[in-house]
Amino acid sequence: MAFAKTAKKAEKTSKLNEGSILIFNNQYELQRIEKAENLKQLGKNPYRHNLKKDTSTSEFKRCYEYVLNSADKRDEKKENTVIGRIKFLRHMGKAAFAKIEDEHGVLQVYFSRESIGEEWFNEAKKLIEVGDIICVKGFPFVTKTGELSLHAKVLDIATKSITPLPEKFHGLQDKELRYRKRYLDMIMNPHVKETFKIRSQIVSTIRHFFEERGFLEVETPMMHPIAGGANARPFVTHHNALGVDRFLRIAPELYLKRLVVGGFEAVFEINRNFRNEGMDLTHNPEFTMIEFYWAYHTYHDLMELTEDMFDVLLKQLKLPSRIPFGEIEIDFSEKFRKISFKDSLVEIGGIPAEIVESKEKIITFLKEKGEDANEKLNLGQLYEELFDLYVEDKLINPTFIIDYPIEISPLARRNDQNPDIAERFELFIAGREIANGFNELNDPIDQYNRFATQLEAKDAGDDEAHEMDEDYVRALGYGLPPTAGQGLGIDRLTMLLTNQQSIRDVILFPAMKPIREETIEEEEEEENNL
Repeated sequence: MAFAKTAKKAEKTSKLNEGSILIFNNQYELQRIEKAENLKQLGKNPYRHNLKKDTSTSEFKRCYEYVLNSADKRDEKKENTVIGRIKFLRHMGKAAFAKIEDEHGVLQVYFSRESIGEEWFNEAKKLIEVGDIICVKGFPFVTKTGELSLHAKVLDIATKSITPLPEKFHGLQDKELRYRKRYLDMIMNPHVKETFKIRSQIVSTIRHFFEERGFLEVETPMMHPIAGGANARPFVTHHNALGVDRFLRIAPELYLKRLVVGGFEAVFEINRNFRNEGMDLTHNPEFTMIEFYWAYHTYHDLMELTEDMFDVLLKQLKLPSRIPFGEIEIDFSEKFRKISFKDSLVEIGGIPAEIVESKEKIITFLKEKGEDANEKLNLGQLYEELFDLYVEDKLINPTFIIDYPIEISPLARRNDQNPDIAERFELFIAGREIANGFNELNDPIDQYNRFATQLEAKDAGDDEAHEMDEDYVRALGYGLPPTAGQGLGIDRLTMLLTNQQSIRDVILFPAMKPIREETIEEEEEEENNL
């Protein structure tokens, strides 16, 4: 019976190995699979889980820096265990040098037939190679070339790499492949990890910034029965148990304001939003934002709070008041500029004032400039067309554009003196929108009417217009206190503070177009590059 079970297990294992060949099928991978089997036969598990390191590569260098200036250039009384991936390996007869890398840096390791044993050394020469993760234990010493290194007394395999790394002199240059295989990108381009460490620091700093000012962090639903909170086309999914469609959230706004109705006076959420739109240097279909709502404050308070937040971020990240972004420099040393939406068209966009006052003149102006001019657009929407074409990319230093047309601000409060404008702002830096905030509309009748207007736009073909959210209108009926709210894009903010020109460089796993089978083969060839 025992023999039958063993035979059946062996047969199953054989089938699994045959299946894996469909993935690992080039000659180098097949050779490495064979080496992994050889390690097992030597009693060396190529996928161990009982190894512990007591120091990182950078800690080892820092702790034993004194050895560089010692008389005998070594300290055999000290002993540490370091684990890392082999990035370079050179055999020199009876000895070998390796460069191993962990999250913190690179360390040179020396091992020899004498130090780890002749039998194991001879096998290691054949079975351990670049890409493998090894565990080494030994003492600090300085090589003849003056490099602080680890002299290994023990060398163990931690993880056998089946797929070879790209050839080191060319590295991994293809951006499409880097984004699709971020794990390989980080192995071959260690500096990439620094961007994501800074991103984590940005999120942590923002979180603490709001907590220190009395805001409560909350979580709201990702699947909404009604798409709302921003003008955008939603992703649609289906809940099988309930038999209903759900929408991946465009924005958390309407749920966060429900919480303010319920009695929380300062709330924020850092989380994902999903918008079924195109992809470019500043857009990804899923992205991270912080949204926050502050009762008994105005959008002027939000602008001041946002300036304070940037000041804290620059200090926390140890950035100067002038930072580079591509070929331009952004100056944070002065107060952020404020200018009204309408004035920006004239003063920054260079559009004659008399044209801005007339819908017909704007349409004529756009046609004369060779631009599309949809005569069905209202005046506010035409202003937005002009702004996108002639103003936005000129807003390099931090600028608050305030007092937006009410027609393009369906959730913002009307100005008491001028009902044609909304008490709203957007922050632009480096020609890109970074944040959007406004005094919240808390009149339930006005909100209902604006939703109804949005429904008319949707019926006319606007896929991004708001749906009617009757429950939200009813929530307003219970009373939303005077409140200001804002959303700020974490991805674009990270791009700005790390000098990255593409949103894909600040998202670990960005959305990518599907690839053809022949493209997969081309990428695998590029990846191996041997």
